[in-house]
Amino acid sequence: MYPENKIMKVFWSILLLIMACSTNQSKDMEPEIINQPSAYRYLALGDSYTIGESVAPEDRWSEILTNLLRQNNVNINSPEIIARTGWTTAELLEGIKDRNPKGPYNIVSLLIGVNNQYRGQSMERYRVEFQELLQQAIGYAGGNIQRVFVLSIPDWGVTPFAKGSNQAQIAAEIDAFNAIAKEECDKLSIVFIDITPLSRTAKDDLSLIAQDGLHFSGKMYRLWAEKALPIIQQRVLK
Repeated sequence: MYPENKIMKVFWSILLLIMACSTNQSKDMEPEIINQPSAYRYLALGDSYTIGESVAPEDRWSEILTNLLRQNNVNINSPEIIARTGWTTAELLEGIKDRNPKGPYNIVSLLIGVNNQYRGQSMERYRVEFQELLQQAIGYAGGNIQRVFVLSIPDWGVTPFAKGSNQAQIAAEIDAFNAIAKEECDKLSIVFIDITPLSRTAKDDLSLIAQDGLHFSGKMYRLWAEKALPIIQQRVLK
């Protein structure tokens, strides 16, 4: 027979052991808390092609791209768009200043220049203002050049609106503006996605043209987004 003090010691030891086991069991039964990363933020800068003139909001190329990324398990918000029909590089710069978006963003896209060409503005001016836009885009990407990408200027010369115009000259000038954009992107190792050849397929397919006869349809914008998707996955979001 144990002395009373030894019995009490054994009693308290057993009680503490039972309590410890109970605590561990209750912890095991608690649901695991997983910290979900914040959704990616996407800023889309541009003109009528980015705002999606004459198409529904869900048919904008940036919206389609966002949905494609979601289908590929990328947690991303809908794009914040700073764009307006008719904007040149200078007007986009002013539009950004007025909106004053709050970065950083995980993705920043830029598509601008068709109205510089349409209004007959100089390529030298385009280069200077495009350089400034690239620097702003990098800034909104938190200084991460990898998070910025540029789409080339599409060729509006293939649209019904351009009939009667010098379509060959329009194409040549679009190519020249795009050459400047690509050169400036290459200097900074910014991703440049050439969708101009896709835009020119609309010459023989009116389903790729919006109802206004000038801009492109959601079907065309899907082609741009589908071309951009693997490049974004491999180079922008790697």
